[in-house]
Amino acid sequence: MKNLSLKMDDSTFLETERILTKVRKNRNRYINEAVQFYNLLQKRKLISKQLKTESRLVRNESLKVLAEFESLENED
Repeated sequence: MKNLSLKMDDSTFLETERILTKVRKNRNRYINEAVQFYNLLQKRKLISKQLKTESRLVRNESLKVLAEFESLENED
């Protein structure tokens, strides 16, 4: 496990402390879970962005293939 120093806005810290007393978790566990959740969210956003980019590439190629098929059909 790595140690790190964290600077947090006062309002975020106070809100976190209020929540910690209600959920009965220690601060370290709570922050670890929050970072894990945020990492998962960011991974999903990156995958979504990549999927959109690759879908655009495939779409353009699909349109080219479709145009070729249509030109073949028109030759008949």
